[in-house]
Amino acid sequence: MEQHLGALALLVADYDAAIAWYTRALGFTLVEDTDLGGGKRRVLLAPPGSRETRLLLARAEGAEQTSRIGNQTGGRVFLLLNTDDFRRDWQRMLAHGVAFREAPREEAYGTVAVFEDLYGNAWDLLQPKP
Repeated sequence: MEQHLGALALLVADYDAAIAWYTRALGFTLVEDTDLGGGKRRVLLAPPGSRETRLLLARAEGAEQTSRIGNQTGGRVFLLLNTDDFRRDWQRMLAHGVAFREAPREEAYGTVAVFEDLYGNAWDLLQPKP
């Protein structure tokens, strides 16, 4: 048996603003943007070099979902963006205005720093140790 996470859903307020931020600030590729009718779209993004896992942008509907934008996990780190070159990506992200909550640090598992996406979700930029 073979399984993998195909996509992770992320609540957003606006498809186009989110697409612009993730493609510019993080260098993600827009994989799919399909109109589903009624204002809904299927929007999939992929980090550079990713072969399988995608980020599905889900526009929030209603007050309950809207209240979760930027806080899907109660303030904890939500997603981990692994990289093969921490310094390269950290510097690129800083140059594109990405807000980091902390300076890079060395942990037993690798080099890491927490950053925020355009809605305030906490992410790890992580270069795992071999």
